[in-house]
Amino acid sequence: MAALELRHLRYLLAVAEHGNFTRAAEELHISQPTLSQQVKQLERTLGVQLLDRTGRAVRLTDAGAVYTDHARRALRDLAAAERAVHDVRDLSRGHLRLAVTPTFTAYLVGPLTAELHARHPGLTLTVREMTQDRVEAALLADDLDVGIAFAGPHLPGIAATPLFTETLTLVRAAGHTPAPADPLPLGALRDERLALLNTDFATRTHIDAYFADHRVTPRVTVEADSLQALTEIVRRTDLATVLPDAITHDHPHLVPVPLTPPLPTRTVTLLRRDGAYHSAACHAFARLAHDLVRSRGYAPPR
Repeated sequence: MAALELRHLRYLLAVAEHGNFTRAAEELHISQPTLSQQVKQLERTLGVQLLDRTGRAVRLTDAGAVYTDHARRALRDLAAAERAVHDVRDLSRGHLRLAVTPTFTAYLVGPLTAELHARHPGLTLTVREMTQDRVEAALLADDLDVGIAFAGPHLPGIAATPLFTETLTLVRAAGHTPAPADPLPLGALRDERLALLNTDFATRTHIDAYFADHRVTPRVTVEADSLQALTEIVRRTDLATVLPDAITHDHPHLVPVPLTPPLPTRTVTLLRRDGAYHSAACHAFARLAHDLVRSRGYAPPR
């Protein structure tokens, strides 16, 4: 076992992922013969065959499947240990890996980034936008430190902390039509032309369920695949949309129009891997996020 090194684990995982020595070698920037020799050395060290090389694609043996599962966890834990060793408690330096579901890029990521930079200018931040299932999978794989998404159900091993309650609302261009003094009856939307996010968005799923529950079929004349496109369309046309009402806080050209019955609410949560090492930067970001949503008057979590 003394001959076993971390590179052997990385080489085996690359071959398992690609099912091919040539493509794995290209990714690792080593020659194919070198890669093959190193994997065989690992098999000799362990005294077991890890790969089935007899088919068109290289496959893991039963022993290989068990071993690679442990190898992935070992490499993940070693990476976490390295971050822990280099963690700086005074936050003079550090790095945070954040992912959010798409609608939060329109109203939350900007203020959070600005506040993080103001409080802790030595920290660097990587922000990724992805679906909630991918956020949780990336947290479990230790590819992220924290995610912002919605309350469960969550994958086993994901810890969720409520952050605030997001309220959806009808949104129109400011000045296009006077805002009603009272909430608009939902039935009035039968004559309203709407621009909505497309069906790839979880927000659209909530909107469609709301209309279906109340037996209203909206006139959807535009579908968009980004919040920026949707807000520009609404600003420049007589179309209305449905968005989190917090978006209107940073877009004075948009005004919320409450509906009756009201649109559904969702609990926004901070997601982290349960039991994982959380750096000083991660703890600081969690405190900052809670402070920010309170200062902006977002509804407390339900």
